Amino acid sequence: MAKFLSFPFLIAAVSGIAMAIQGSLNSVLQQKTHLLAATFAVHLIGVIVAFITVLVFRVPIIQYNWVSIPWYLYLGGVLSVLIIGLVAFSIPKIGVCNATTAIIIGQVGAAIIIDHFGWLGVERLPWNPWQILGLILFAAGAKLLFD
Repeated sequence: MAKFLSFPFLIAAVSGIAMAIQGSLNSVLQQKTHLLAATFAVHLIGVIVAFITVLVFRVPIIQYNWVSIPWYLYLGGVLSVLIIGLVAFSIPKIGVCNATTAIIIGQVGAAIIIDHFGWLGVERLPWNPWQILGLILFAAGAKLLFD
């Protein structure tokens, strides 16, 4: 129960709220422009905001040996473009609630597998029957949210 109401949990919940808002904004932007143009604009703005943040907080980005980092750790940038595009595409078709529910089911399912096998450099945390039951119940509850 302590983890459930912890500060990191609340921060993650705020992130989820931001993701639902972001998906809605990106969806409307792509309807007014084009899916690829909207995805590009969103990422360009993100780069500008990240650059300003790095400057404000004086993060010494040149001190890192970027070449020595495994190549697959940079795939987050590729996945970000894919995620923005897919969310912007799906929301007008099935709605914010349905799209967000599907996103969360996919995230939780993938997270259980990644944790269990310790993939992508994360600490291995084997799944337990309660997590599997929780995912099943979550998916059943998600089915109730779909109109």
